[in-house]
Amino acid sequence: MAHKWRDIRGTFSPEQEAEIARRVREAAGVMTLYQLREARSLTQVNLAKVLNINQGAVSKMEKRTDMYVSTLRNFIQAMGGQLQVKAIFPEGEIQIDQFEKVADPQDVPLATV
Repeated sequence: MAHKWRDIRGTFSPEQEAEIARRVREAAGVMTLYQLREARSLTQVNLAKVLNINQGAVSKMEKRTDMYVSTLRNFIQAMGGQLQVKAIFPEGEIQIDQFEKVADPQDVPLATV
Protein backbone atom coordinates (compact mmCIF):
# COMPACT_ATOMS: atom_id res chain seq x y z
CA MET A 1 0.00 0.00 0.00
CA ALA A 2 1.29 3.48 -0.88
CA HIS A 3 2.02 6.03 1.82
CA LYS A 4 1.47 9.76 1.59
CA TRP A 5 4.59 11.93 1.79
CA ARG A 6 3.13 14.14 4.53
CA ASP A 7 2.63 11.04 6.70
CA ILE A 8 6.21 9.92 6.15
CA ARG A 9 7.65 13.41 6.79
CA GLY A 10 5.91 13.50 10.15
CA THR A 11 8.10 10.63 11.35
CA PHE A 12 11.44 12.45 10.85
CA SER A 13 13.39 13.86 13.76
CA PRO A 14 14.30 17.58 13.78
CA GLU A 15 17.88 16.56 12.90
CA GLN A 16 16.67 14.57 9.88
CA GLU A 17 14.44 17.48 8.81
CA ALA A 18 17.43 19.85 9.03
CA GLU A 19 19.55 17.46 6.93
CA ILE A 20 16.80 17.18 4.30
CA ALA A 21 16.53 20.99 4.15
CA ARG A 22 20.32 21.29 3.79
CA ARG A 23 20.41 18.78 0.94
CA VAL A 24 17.55 20.50 -0.87
CA ARG A 25 19.34 23.89 -0.63
CA GLU A 26 22.58 22.29 -1.83
CA ALA A 27 20.91 20.55 -4.78
CA ALA A 28 19.12 23.75 -5.83
CA GLY A 29 22.48 25.48 -6.29
CA VAL A 30 23.98 22.77 -8.52
CA MET A 31 23.16 22.48 -12.22
CA THR A 32 24.68 21.12 -15.38
CA LEU A 33 25.32 23.54 -18.25
CA TYR A 34 22.27 22.06 -20.00
CA GLN A 35 20.06 22.68 -16.95
CA LEU A 36 21.44 26.19 -16.55
CA ARG A 37 20.74 27.02 -20.20
CA GLU A 38 17.22 25.62 -19.89
CA ALA A 39 16.60 27.55 -16.66
CA ARG A 40 17.58 30.76 -18.49
CA SER A 41 15.07 29.92 -21.26
CA LEU A 42 17.74 29.72 -23.94
CA THR A 43 17.91 27.24 -26.79
CA GLN A 44 21.12 25.75 -28.10
CA VAL A 45 20.52 27.69 -31.33
CA ASN A 46 20.20 31.01 -29.42
CA LEU A 47 23.38 30.33 -27.49
CA ALA A 48 25.23 29.20 -30.62
CA LYS A 49 24.44 32.53 -32.31
CA VAL A 50 25.83 34.50 -29.36
CA LEU A 51 28.97 32.34 -29.25
CA ASN A 52 29.32 32.45 -33.03
CA ILE A 53 29.45 28.64 -33.30
CA ASN A 54 26.98 26.03 -34.56
CA GLN A 55 24.28 24.36 -32.49
CA GLY A 56 26.11 21.03 -32.52
CA ALA A 57 29.12 22.62 -30.82
CA VAL A 58 26.87 23.91 -28.03
CA SER A 59 25.45 20.41 -27.59
CA LYS A 60 28.97 18.96 -27.32
CA MET A 61 30.00 21.63 -24.80
CA GLU A 62 27.02 20.80 -22.59
CA LYS A 63 28.04 17.13 -22.50
CA ARG A 64 31.75 17.67 -21.80
CA THR A 65 33.14 16.92 -18.37
CA ASP A 66 36.41 18.77 -19.01
CA MET A 67 37.08 22.01 -20.89
CA TYR A 68 39.25 25.11 -20.86
CA VAL A 69 38.33 27.73 -18.29
CA SER A 70 38.12 30.29 -21.12
CA THR A 71 35.58 28.11 -22.98
CA LEU A 72 33.45 27.77 -19.87
CA ARG A 73 33.76 31.52 -19.18
CA ASN A 74 32.56 32.32 -22.72
CA PHE A 75 29.64 29.89 -22.35
CA ILE A 76 28.55 31.48 -19.06
CA GLN A 77 29.00 35.04 -20.38
CA ALA A 78 26.89 34.18 -23.44
CA MET A 79 24.06 33.37 -21.02
CA GLY A 80 24.52 36.72 -19.27
CA GLY A 81 26.53 35.42 -16.32
CA GLN A 82 30.00 35.76 -14.90
CA LEU A 83 32.29 32.82 -14.09
CA GLN A 84 34.13 32.79 -10.76
CA VAL A 85 36.70 30.19 -9.76
CA LYS A 86 36.99 29.54 -6.01
CA ALA A 87 39.06 27.30 -3.81
CA ILE A 88 37.03 26.12 -0.83
CA PHE A 89 38.83 25.15 2.35
CA PRO A 90 37.46 24.31 5.82
CA GLU A 91 38.56 27.75 7.05
CA GLY A 92 37.07 29.70 4.14
CA GLU A 93 36.81 30.40 0.42
CA ILE A 94 39.40 32.08 -1.79
CA GLN A 95 38.52 33.44 -5.24
CA ILE A 96 41.17 32.60 -7.83
CA ASP A 97 41.61 35.54 -10.19
CA GLN A 98 44.42 34.43 -12.50
CA PHE A 99 41.89 33.05 -15.00
CA GLU A 100 40.36 36.50 -15.40
CA LYS A 101 43.64 37.74 -16.82
CA VAL A 102 43.76 35.15 -19.62
CA ALA A 103 43.17 36.87 -22.95
CA ASP A 104 40.74 35.41 -25.45
CA PRO A 105 42.90 33.87 -28.24
CA GLN A 106 40.82 35.81 -30.78
CA ASP A 107 41.86 39.08 -29.10
CA VAL A 108 45.59 38.35 -29.22
CA PRO A 109 47.26 39.85 -32.31
CA LEU A 110 49.39 37.53 -34.41
CA ALA A 111 53.14 38.13 -34.16
CA THR A 112 54.77 39.55 -37.22
CA VAL A 113 57.76 37.75 -38.63
